[in-house]
Amino acid sequence: MADIDIIEDSSDDYIATFIEAVLRSNLTEHAETVAISVPGGSTPFPIMEKLVRADLDWSRVAVWPGDDRVVPEDHPASNTGKIRQLFEPVGATVATLNEMEQVPHFALVWLGMGADGHIASLFPNTDPQFDDPQMVRRLTPDPLPPEAPFDRVTLTIPALLNSDALMFVIRGDDKRAVFDAAVAGEHDLPVARLLGAAMQQVTCFT
Repeated sequence: MADIDIIEDSSDDYIATFIEAVLRSNLTEHAETVAISVPGGSTPFPIMEKLVRADLDWSRVAVWPGDDRVVPEDHPASNTGKIRQLFEPVGATVATLNEMEQVPHFALVWLGMGADGHIASLFPNTDPQFDDPQMVRRLTPDPLPPEAPFDRVTLTIPALLNSDALMFVIRGDDKRAVFDAAVAGEHDLPVARLLGAAMQQVTCFT
């Protein structure tokens, strides 16, 4: 399992600064485009709003949603639409997930996690595998979350692991307990499968 660094009580500013530092380092060390993957949901967007204020060469940054609901990008439930509204005005490229897309190596994959242990849209019922031959899959959560009852398109575990580093933002005692149990190998939920196969640095902000 990867080395996991847990940073307690992290502010949105602190997390945004961490991501900025990762991007700045990669942009300095590499001449090519730097790709990162980001999550949707209520917790990440305030952090992203702070991140886009960073003085970086955003024209060399490609931002990939880790997953999305299968809805038009102008739909309120679309992660991609919201990510595009934030990152494109500063010059970044925002990818649209589909099963034919060529997924890059990521400098950083940022993930959230549900109380059921799902990551991206890899819900327990989808039985995600670390050796999945596909990098992107269209899936149907079961049960469908009532707040977003849509099919999903998502990066798979191999796509998430094709990265230099992983980070989580875990807020709430219920989610923290699921994450800690995954680290301890006490269950086989999607987050535990990812962490069990990860060899890169993992940083978890609470």
